[in-house]
Amino acid sequence: MEDTYETIRKHKWKIVLSFALAFFIIFAITVAVGLGDTIEILSHANWYFILLNFLLEGCIIITWALRWKLILGVVGEAPGFSSLTAMLLASIFGNNVTPGAAGGEPLRAYLLREVNGMPFEIGLASSTADRVFEFFPFVIISIFAAFLILTWEIEFWTKLIVFILIVFSLFFFLILLYAVWRKEVATKFILSITKSIFPFFKRLAKSEMNFHELADKIVFYINRFSHGFLQVVKDREIFIIGFIISFIMWGLDIVRFYVCFLAVGVYPPFFPLVIIYTVGILISLAPLLPGSWGIREATIVGLFAVVGVAGDVVISASLIDRVASYIVPTFLGALAALYYGRHISRNRKNTA
Repeated sequence: MEDTYETIRKHKWKIVLSFALAFFIIFAITVAVGLGDTIEILSHANWYFILLNFLLEGCIIITWALRWKLILGVVGEAPGFSSLTAMLLASIFGNNVTPGAAGGEPLRAYLLREVNGMPFEIGLASSTADRVFEFFPFVIISIFAAFLILTWEIEFWTKLIVFILIVFSLFFFLILLYAVWRKEVATKFILSITKSIFPFFKRLAKSEMNFHELADKIVFYINRFSHGFLQVVKDREIFIIGFIISFIMWGLDIVRFYVCFLAVGVYPPFFPLVIIYTVGILISLAPLLPGSWGIREATIVGLFAVVGVAGDVVISASLIDRVASYIVPTFLGALAALYYGRHISRNRKNTA
C-alpha cells in the first residue's frame, strides 16, 4: 500500500491527465456514434434495471469478499467480513486508478499486515491466489471466444488483435501456474525477461532501483505466492468452493452487463455478448489508461456492430455499466483507503 500510495502521490497529475484523456475519448466516441441519440437513450433508461445493475454489482463484491475470506482461512487468520470487504474496496480503488490494475493486490497485503498483523507475503499470496481463481472462468470462456470470433465477419486486423490478446492472456495464466509448480525454472524465465526489459522501464519510470533489488523482490514474491497458492489448491474443499464462486461471480457479471442493455430497452444476442464482454475485459487489462476507458468502449462498439447493435445503444449501456462497476466502487474504495490510511497513521503515532 505504501508503494501504491507513493505511486499515486508521485504521479497524481499524470493520473488526472489520463482520466481526462479517457473521458475525452469517451466523449469523442459518443459524438461519433451520436451524442444527441445517446443522451436521448439515457434519458429514457429504465431505472428499475439500473438499480438492478447496482444490486448485482453489490452481490459481486460481497461474493468476491467471501472467496477471499475462504482463501485467507487457509493461509492465515481472516479478519471480520465487513473489514475484509472494506479492504477489498480499497484494493479496487488501487487497481482502478493505476494503469494495468497493478496497485490492488499489494494494497490488500499491506492492509492485512498493518490492521491484522498478517505477514505481508502471506497477505500477498492470498490476494494473488484470489486473482488466480478469478482467471479460471475467464480462461475457459476465452478459449471459446478465441475460436468463435474468428468466424465473425470483421476486419482481419481486428480478428488478429483480439486473438493475440486472448492467446497472450492464456499464456500469462499458464506462466503463473507454472511458477507455482516449477518455481525454480519459472523464476529463471521471468528474471531473464525482466532483465531484458528493465532498462527501458527504468528510463520510462525514472526509477533509481537497480536490477538486483528488483530481482530479489521477484524471487521473494514468487516463493511466497507459490507457497500460499499451493496451500489453497491442496485444500480440495476450498479449491472446489473457490472455483464455483468464481463462476458464480462471472455469471453475475455477465448478467449485470446484459441488464445494462435491458435498461436502454435493447435485447442483444446473449452468446455474442459474452464473447464481446470477455474481449472488453482483455482490453481493460492493457496498461494504457486507468480501466482502459475509451479504448474498451471503442472496441466493443465495433464488435457489437457486427451483431447489429447500434453504437449509441452500446455507448449508453457501457456508461451505465461503468457507473456501477467502476465509478461507484472506486469512490467507495477511495473512502475505505482514506479511512485505513488515517487509522494506520494514528496507530503509528500512538506507538511512537
